[in-house]
Amino acid sequence: MNERDLRQLIGAVKHGKLSRRGFVAKMAAVGLTAPMATQLLAHSGVAMAQGKSTYKPTKRGGGGLLKVLWWQGPTLLNPHFAVGTKDQDGSRLFYEPLAGWDAEGNLRPVLAASIPNRADGTLAADGKSVTWKLKQGVKWHDGKPFTADDVVFNWQYAKNPATAATTSGSYTDVTVDKIDDYTVKVTFPKPTPFWADAFVGNRGMLIPKHLFEAFTGDKSRDAPTNLKPVGTGAYKFKDFKPGDMVSGTINTDYHMENRPYFDAIEMKGGGDAVSAARAVLQTGEFDFAWNLQVEDEILQRLEKGGKGRVAISPGGNIEHIGVNTTDPWTEVDGERSSLKTKHPSFSDPAVRQALALLIDRDSVEKHIYGRTGQATANFVNNPERFRSKTTKYEFNVDKANEILDKAGWAKGPDGIRAKDGKKLKYVFQTSINQPRQKTQAIVKQACQKAGIDIEIKAVTASVFFSSDVANPDTYPHFYTDLQMYTTTMTQPDPEVFLNQFCSWEAATRENKWQGRNITRWRNQEYDDTYKAAQVELDPVKRAAMLIKCNELAVNDQAVIPVVARPGVQAINNKLVAEMSGWDNNTWDIQSWFKEA
Repeated sequence: MNERDLRQLIGAVKHGKLSRRGFVAKMAAVGLTAPMATQLLAHSGVAMAQGKSTYKPTKRGGGGLLKVLWWQGPTLLNPHFAVGTKDQDGSRLFYEPLAGWDAEGNLRPVLAASIPNRADGTLAADGKSVTWKLKQGVKWHDGKPFTADDVVFNWQYAKNPATAATTSGSYTDVTVDKIDDYTVKVTFPKPTPFWADAFVGNRGMLIPKHLFEAFTGDKSRDAPTNLKPVGTGAYKFKDFKPGDMVSGTINTDYHMENRPYFDAIEMKGGGDAVSAARAVLQTGEFDFAWNLQVEDEILQRLEKGGKGRVAISPGGNIEHIGVNTTDPWTEVDGERSSLKTKHPSFSDPAVRQALALLIDRDSVEKHIYGRTGQATANFVNNPERFRSKTTKYEFNVDKANEILDKAGWAKGPDGIRAKDGKKLKYVFQTSINQPRQKTQAIVKQACQKAGIDIEIKAVTASVFFSSDVANPDTYPHFYTDLQMYTTTMTQPDPEVFLNQFCSWEAATRENKWQGRNITRWRNQEYDDTYKAAQVELDPVKRAAMLIKCNELAVNDQAVIPVVARPGVQAINNKLVAEMSGWDNNTWDIQSWFKEA
């Protein structure tokens, strides 16, 4: 489908000649996902549909205890400090955003009274502002009212550099004004096509002003409420043992009718993905298990236990290998992997190119992930509209050897290549997880054939994904040469997702390693293209710019994509839980229930 045809179809929807459903169907026919079709319409001035809930219970409570299993247990419960999905999901039990993303890429109001749109002027036609109407009558768990003052405070809190919030990128460049007690206006410094970022989804959870106001900036880590949340959600905080257990009890004053169904919730942490899958699919001990990074052969066998099912939700998550552009072994001013250094061998493009040829992605898909991971050359794989059609991957040991030979990296007596006294010896880290250790082994074996020595390092998941800024083994520190993990795309639009390659997002000691650019890769063309996409209101031109961003990062081997990973969860056969590949696993926890 060319640009002209696409614009004609969008015009037909605008003028009522084609239904939204019909448009989405036509887009699906040419490989465009429903979330992307929805976003195209929204960017073109067609009001976004508000997703409908399938919630059936006619009264609040009565459902007993909901037992969920996160084999990487949350380590803190302040959403502005969460560096991993586990902490975001744990925080979402208690805290809520103005709106969340459903499985189709539609916004669903939570603390907002409605979704902004152009028809009523709440979404400015010039793309420079959005006005949110807040739901009235909402109370924090301690009984205080939720108002526009809380929303404005969250903006001030997150954008303060001294707070070192992981969410700062969503708030730094915007201005938030209180119009009245239940209306706020977000103003952008330039036309902003993707306006649903601040206060939305996993980066939009709101904390109460009255409990955090005294703990802003340098005092942000001292707030008692960091570990004892007081939110607006369906469950009130009961207890928290970091890495082990989060528990909550029903919020009988919750602002959504007849919700929640369950009387209490327990989020158990620890263990491993296989045992988590078994606890739902085979033994039925738990109702839900998160992030089943488990070999597909094992999942299929466990499903035969008959207690639960594997749910696969399409999204934009990607298992990838990060290539450190800085030197993790040299300390400068008390900091390793400093921006003041360059990696001794990865600074040679030939080494990065050879390394990319030594990743056997097809074997990783075939022998490890199966239906739960698709080999890919792209960092952005979904929505389809944003997936590059020009990138390619190849597994070729001979070609890798040839590239290294030509670049002057010669094999020594020990079989390891070296040049100017620098050896191709790397430490490759990831979290402890069977599929990841098997992937490491596949990579190590291929690299040996090319004269590259790989030392495998496996870090306990609760440590690797910890929010502890003092721990050198967390992935944001990236104190090794290579590392592998899944980064999550929690919006049906890749703009925010792609800021992890922007130079200004580099993780450093100064920002407490909270910057999203973990590889510290810096590229002026990337920065310029990204900034241009941020202000391009034409959805077709903007998509082309974001595709180029993906291509620049991938083709320069700042990152080596391995497999695109949909969300994979285990769900009790009686549990009704709407999964979204574009938001937290717990984004709609207030609407989970069990059928008789």
